[in-house]
Amino acid sequence: MHKADNIAENGGAQADADQELLQRQYELAQLDRTSKANWEMIKKLTVCGVAFLNDAYDMFAINIVAMILGFVYYNDAAGSAQNTVPKKWDTLIKIAVQVGCLLGQLIMGRLGDKVGRTTVYSAGLMIAIITTIASAFSSSMVRGFNVFIVLFIWRLLLGFGIGSDYPLTATIVSEYASVHNRGKLMAAVFSFQGFGNVLAPIVSIIVLACFAQSIDHDVQSLDYVWRIIIGVGCIPGVSTLYWRLTMTDSERFQHVNDHALSPSDESTTVDAESEKLLAQQASTGSASPAPEEPGARETALAIPEEVHPRRVKTFVQYFSEWRHLKVLLGTSIAWFSLDVAFYGINLNSSIVIGAIGFAGDIRADRPSRYIIRNCLGNIIINILGSVPGYWISVFTIERLGRVRIQLLGFAALTVLYLILGFAYHQILDKSSGAFIFIFSLAQLFQNFGPNVTTFVIPGEVFPTRFRSTAHGISAAMGKLGAVAAQGGFLQLKDIGGKDEWINRLLQIFALFMFLGFLVTFWIPESKGKTLEEICDEREEYY
Repeated sequence: MHKADNIAENGGAQADADQELLQRQYELAQLDRTSKANWEMIKKLTVCGVAFLNDAYDMFAINIVAMILGFVYYNDAAGSAQNTVPKKWDTLIKIAVQVGCLLGQLIMGRLGDKVGRTTVYSAGLMIAIITTIASAFSSSMVRGFNVFIVLFIWRLLLGFGIGSDYPLTATIVSEYASVHNRGKLMAAVFSFQGFGNVLAPIVSIIVLACFAQSIDHDVQSLDYVWRIIIGVGCIPGVSTLYWRLTMTDSERFQHVNDHALSPSDESTTVDAESEKLLAQQASTGSASPAPEEPGARETALAIPEEVHPRRVKTFVQYFSEWRHLKVLLGTSIAWFSLDVAFYGINLNSSIVIGAIGFAGDIRADRPSRYIIRNCLGNIIINILGSVPGYWISVFTIERLGRVRIQLLGFAALTVLYLILGFAYHQILDKSSGAFIFIFSLAQLFQNFGPNVTTFVIPGEVFPTRFRSTAHGISAAMGKLGAVAAQGGFLQLKDIGGKDEWINRLLQIFALFMFLGFLVTFWIPESKGKTLEEICDEREEYY
């Protein structure tokens, strides 16, 4: 009789636990079914898209600003140093945002899981707006830091604010979108980065045109130009600040927080038998138990008196298992490999423009003409390859899948960088057009490839409780690659003469593309799956 009471009691507890888990599963499934276009989603997508347009503008406008600073501060320098920022200062101001981003992605990504997505998202934008304005007013101190160090400090802080956009934009969009358009929406939001790349030189040309006569009369008038170019970078952020401040966290994130199982909370543990029954019910497509054969009920209810509770795993416990750790390593190493080449080239586009003879003569040409030609070169490079690549990814990502696009991109980049690396001088000597074609093709496959997918995939393949943190780690590894490229590899470009080692750098970039190709095999395909299917909920417990 006592045994029968225990069985009945355990059976009742199990039924309650099953009901709770089934309810949670039902609610999460409902989120995917009811995720459709509405004003709230349109507003969020607009905010997120403008964020990446703004981020790209702030990051890549420094190419043009660095060129202008050479005319402002080194116009009187002798020989080849004239109108050119010294390498150490050029590297410092270009690397600042990348270092800041790395820190912001790690810290703000973690806070996004702990504090809330939209709260941290708004804080990141406010940091970016304030530091953008401060950057525009950078100047040398009477004693102490020169303008380059002051600009480095403000752009470091700007990068911290920008860094929050990567993990938080990805998680916000992925948690709001439906299964069938999640990848497309995430890719579309990220693709606004391409518009930011083009907007920076367009704004620069407009500002330069306004000051052209003044600049050619007095080169110091360029001091106004670079400050205006940087300052314009706060306008997109300010225009969406109110919407970002009024955003709310997704129902999925709120739901997971409400149902989070604390490792120290005994009242919220789930026993193994409950989860087993739930899995059996799910496999039969019904929430009701299957018909039982005679005698089966007694066996099913013979639950051991000692029930081993299953609690939610911590971040360390979850990623200490190789099947989960390899996914994080795959997303991180792939992003690192990509950004070595992506930022190594895109932060130094003037090298490519100069190599094809489009830039002009930095000492003989009028300053306004020289800078405008370089801006036009930037626009041409982006329109030929980068921008189309982004949008090809948007329209194919739900058909081809994330992993296939990433493998295709890395494979194509490996081949193209090998061609450019081993035949760099030969191609340039025989045909600038051929060089532009191959280089533009590489730009296309960066974006119709790993530049988009390394952003999308980490926003899908990790549990909701860790999604922002894990995405932040992956993105930070990418920025570490950018820092390695700008602060390390690009310092070697002048070995043997000005830009004489560029071909070797392209060969090194090819090796990193091949590494990215290999680690992509550690990453699961997320196309057509709910976020809960990608990250099996049972894997979150022990």
